[in-house]
Amino acid sequence: MDNSSSRKPERQRTGPSSARITMWVIISLLSIMIIVAGSVAMYIWLSLQPTKNGEVIKLDIPKGSSANEISDTLEENGIIKNAFIFKYYLKLIDEGSGFQAGQYELHPGMNNESIIAKLNAGDTVAAEMIRFTIPEGFTVLQIADKLSTEGVVNKEKFLELAATSSAWGAEATASIPAADLLHQRLEGYLFPETYEMKKGSTEEDIIKRMAAELDRKLAQLPEGWMDVMEERKLSLHQLLTIASIVEREVVVDEERALVSGVIQNRLEDGMRLQIDATVQYLLDKPKERLFNKDLEVDSPYNTYKVEGLPPGPIASPSLASIQAALYPEPSEYLFYVTKKDGTQTHYFAKTYAEHQRNITRSGQTAG
Repeated sequence: MDNSSSRKPERQRTGPSSARITMWVIISLLSIMIIVAGSVAMYIWLSLQPTKNGEVIKLDIPKGSSANEISDTLEENGIIKNAFIFKYYLKLIDEGSGFQAGQYELHPGMNNESIIAKLNAGDTVAAEMIRFTIPEGFTVLQIADKLSTEGVVNKEKFLELAATSSAWGAEATASIPAADLLHQRLEGYLFPETYEMKKGSTEEDIIKRMAAELDRKLAQLPEGWMDVMEERKLSLHQLLTIASIVEREVVVDEERALVSGVIQNRLEDGMRLQIDATVQYLLDKPKERLFNKDLEVDSPYNTYKVEGLPPGPIASPSLASIQAALYPEPSEYLFYVTKKDGTQTHYFAKTYAEHQRNITRSGQTAG
């Protein structure tokens, strides 16, 4: 008997197969991923595009700034669009470690390559500078007056700092004795020179720079100069004191070592130096000519009354005077007096009688 007619017909599926559904899901996910990836890529691309063009901005990058910190600064100033993306961009291209500190001129609208190249090269803006000259033979007070007049320092603050016991980071100033007799502690230690420094340098910066210059100049003396100083039983402070006297007493270079020799001869003979320049140092305003009453002033700097050297330098000596103080010219001279002929040279004498005759010839007061 045929039972086929009694079987129930199979039910046909009308929906998609599970395989097809799976395929659709995969395609949908891939599409979403492509769209997301494309959006992210577009976002990154747009974030790395130049900002809208703008005016030049002066940007300060402090020393020790990291690439991440610099990126944040660039975004804050509108130079780049997105610091977060820029940081990862720098890592990707292995840049940022060579960025240099300083002040830069950057402007919105620069491309990344230009920004990176500028920071790598340290293509900074030249700092605005100040220039000032300290003449040879100036005192600390004269230096303060000049710099104050030129608007470089506050005179009172400069003098206050110069009176402190700081060594100012210089080797030479470390040799200044802790003596209350010093009229100006840094006298003779602020080297006379033409300086260029950044605008806005403080009084402290300027003092440090001038003290450091003395160290540099001393390093230019002939090799073995410290041995010569030791052989002569002189401290650096004493050497600078002699040099400062030479500086204030001598105008013509050829006479520096000769006058230094006179000072050495008088010291060795136990004679008072009797040098006008040491007395002039005590006066608020130096005189063209000293009178006998001026020579009676009671001060350790008055070499007409005290024996030996004054407590310290009386001015800022030049390198030529320092070298003359170190290497005096041997002679038997014990006296000198300025000539009256306008040459600013001196008559030298071995004896007091000869010196008196030179005074008569010169019409000047003896030194």
